[in-house]
Amino acid sequence: MSKIYNIDPEAGINVYNVRDAIVECFFQAHCQDAGLSDITDGGNKEYCKSVVEKGFSDVGGDFENPTKESIEKVLDYLAEFSKNFRDPEIIKEHYKEIMNLVNKL
Repeated sequence: MSKIYNIDPEAGINVYNVRDAIVECFFQAHCQDAGLSDITDGGNKEYCKSVVEKGFSDVGGDFENPTKESIEKVLDYLAEFSKNFRDPEIIKEHYKEIMNLVNKL
């Protein structure tokens, strides 16, 4: 199986690399797919990370110490957040890819 957002699903999956995959997924979906590239200082990627961090906070989770439950809640939060400016099929595709990792936790 190929990597999912820089994570090898056949390697040991843990909550930290799933959390990092969510940041990468959100970056790809909202910056790269929108025709934006990461700027030298990582501004776009940092913005995406901050949205994911806010998601953890808003669902009562902890970005630095994620749990499977908080990751699942963040995925729902981000899907809801994204529906205002992304095609629903794109959201479903990205959600499904991350859930492939979550299901291995």
